[in-house]
Amino acid sequence: DDELDSMDAAGVRGVRFNFVKRLVDATPRELFLRTAERVQRLGWHIVVYFEAPDLADLTPFLKELPGIVVVDHMGRPDVTRPVEGPDFGMFVDLMATMPNLWTKVSCPERLTAAGPPYDDVVPFQRHLVETFTDRVLWGTDWPHPNMKSHKPDDGLLVDHIARIAPTPELQQALLVSNPMRLYWSEV
Repeated sequence: DDELDSMDAAGVRGVRFNFVKRLVDATPRELFLRTAERVQRLGWHIVVYFEAPDLADLTPFLKELPGIVVVDHMGRPDVTRPVEGPDFGMFVDLMATMPNLWTKVSCPERLTAAGPPYDDVVPFQRHLVETFTDRVLWGTDWPHPNMKSHKPDDGLLVDHIARIAPTPELQQALLVSNPMRLYWSEV
């Protein structure tokens, strides 16, 4: 716990659990649960990274996690399927039933099937921003590790914000208010 205290003093505010099978070996979920419980005394959040087909299997585990849970990249939805379809609907339903579940509306460059300017990802991101305004975060995946399809234009990714959060109020929540509550709540 001394090491966790040192990390907290240095500004760390969360831990990330990676469930993307092509990137990591399986880790017993009990280990993740113990880690999540240990960091709660520090007020840290848990970030989970997984792919959409694994959501049904992970849902019971996600519901067991204490504190705020942040899903990376909207759970990597298949953007070739309808935003109102059952696949993405499962994630939206989980957000609706878990008030401690947040998501990052990030990584259109990885989720896109169409390529820049990521028109196919906008409806998914915008739906989450408009529906769960107080529990969404924006970010990039800079420096874009393991990207094979194209080199993302970071300026285009910043310009993308206005397409997914089209009002000043939505942008304020996405870019300022929500990150302040999550990372700097003591300020």
